[in-house]
Amino acid sequence: MPQFSVNPTRFDPYKNFIFQVKWDGRYVAGVSKVGGLKRTTEVVKHRVGGDPSTSRKSPGRTEYDAITLERGVTHDIAFEQWANKVWNFGAGLGSEVSLKDFRKDIIIEFYNEAGQLAIAYKVYRCWVSEYQALPDLDANANAVAIQHIKLENEGWEADTSVTEPTEPSFTIPAA
Repeated sequence: MPQFSVNPTRFDPYKNFIFQVKWDGRYVAGVSKVGGLKRTTEVVKHRVGGDPSTSRKSPGRTEYDAITLERGVTHDIAFEQWANKVWNFGAGLGSEVSLKDFRKDIIIEFYNEAGQLAIAYKVYRCWVSEYQALPDLDANANAVAIQHIKLENEGWEADTSVTEPTEPSFTIPAA
């Protein structure tokens, strides 16, 4: 029977709660939630002239869904600085948008339970289409204040330089 995994002893899927996000060469502090990576390809239907009863299907345009990043409100201003590159209120006529560098490539890193990098995705030409600096505030609530950004992007791919890690094994000493 062929082996489909580099690590034939791992049968469990990875957990979804150990991850980090990186842009501009540094990790972004406190990201607690990343929206899923999803793409959709349109279906183009057409018929062959000699076959009037059957339609054929072929791929059309591919669209990549926006990705939402959430984190607790802190003094780190990385979300706000990036959002201000798309629209900076009061910056003056003609300088509200930073056309030179409002797009960034980001990396989403996914780790196994031992904290080893297992999977990474590169997301290309992202820009902030929505920024929420503060959530609704409620004096009767007991929750962390969460801010979020919504990133439009032009595609993503798995980083093939990241390979499946050799997971640690622990031996129990003989009694």
